[in-house]
Amino acid sequence: MSVDINALLLRDIRRLAAVDMYGSAGSRLRRRIILAEFIAGALGCCGLGLWTLATQPLGGWTVFGLWVAGVGVNYIPLALHAIALFPGRRLESELAGVDIWPELRYYTAAQFWIFAPAVLLVLAIRQEAERRRT
Repeated sequence: MSVDINALLLRDIRRLAAVDMYGSAGSRLRRRIILAEFIAGALGCCGLGLWTLATQPLGGWTVFGLWVAGVGVNYIPLALHAIALFPGRRLESELAGVDIWPELRYYTAAQFWIFAPAVLLVLAIRQEAERRRT
């Protein structure tokens, strides 16, 4: 019996970025805020995690540094998708025909996977490889 990990965790990392950027109304301000959040999350968490690993003694700080850096790498695919979806009407094209409210509910809960180090990065790589094969 095969288990589809994407079905258990997240259906689509790109859709998570798109739905989060759009929110309930699709305002331009929200897009900018979410884009800034994703970029700051990637740079800030990775930076803090690496700084902690480089400057603090081994032990609990090592675990903390690895965890924060792992959270930061989860923001990388979100930031890349948000950058790709930001210009023009790309976000609207991505979400064409999508019922926003159920998607918003699903992805709002699914966002907590960001706190599991590197999970989103691994899923994004797998999902992009699947997209390129089809």
